[in-house]
Amino acid sequence: MAEKEMSFLEHLEDLRWHVLRSIVAILITALAAFLAKNFVFDVLLFGPKKTDFLTYKILCQVSNLIGFDDSFCISELPFRIQSRTMAGQFSAHIWTSITLGFVVAFPYVVYQFWKFISPGLYANEKKTASGFISISSLLFFMGVLFGYYVVTPLSIRFLATYNVSAEIFNDFDLNSYTALVRASVLASGLIFELPILVYFLTKIGLITPELMRKYRKIALVLVMFLSAVITPPDVASQIIVAIPVLILYELSIFISKRVVRNLNKKS
Repeated sequence: MAEKEMSFLEHLEDLRWHVLRSIVAILITALAAFLAKNFVFDVLLFGPKKTDFLTYKILCQVSNLIGFDDSFCISELPFRIQSRTMAGQFSAHIWTSITLGFVVAFPYVVYQFWKFISPGLYANEKKTASGFISISSLLFFMGVLFGYYVVTPLSIRFLATYNVSAEIFNDFDLNSYTALVRASVLASGLIFELPILVYFLTKIGLITPELMRKYRKIALVLVMFLSAVITPPDVASQIIVAIPVLILYELSIFISKRVVRNLNKKS
């Protein structure tokens, strides 16, 4: 049986319910994160400020193996975290919980997005729902891990050890520190969704593989610029961040090519 065609207002109403379900899921997981504040803050959030964090140990071991000096090895991170506003700790607690809630509930949010757009898809495209949700969630979680274990510690290591005078000691504000961690994690998670974005843009004809190949050099420059913005200004850190993004770009070209090929078969 053909699905009933919905009016514009009915589409808006349908979208509202999908958004509400997504918000409820985020709030539920955010509440769980709010109640588990000791683990969220002491283990997760403040993990990258400890010298025995996994990333620091790996970087030190790798630099020693390839014959570099101890520039990637750290014995201390000379800074403290303070709350300088009345609501500073509560605000950090709330926003960190919401961020973690969004990360954990991401697969369900993607599922709601798919449920909203699925009525406008072909039957064979609807069958790929589980694959779409799984792949987009996997890419997002890979990005989150990359942001947490690579971007965040590299940024913290640079900013914590950078100084213009021995007279200055770094006392970072709590909200400043948590904002850096949240931004690094979420930005990386969303950047890793590039193949999914390219898939849909190719489906509607805004992007082609030829166009992406043509502007590959410009994309390379933009990736290096992005790496310079979100990482410390040393070449090694920028390369570490740039490599997976470039791989994602090449993967996106391949995906765009497959989409165009499938569209040509149907026409």
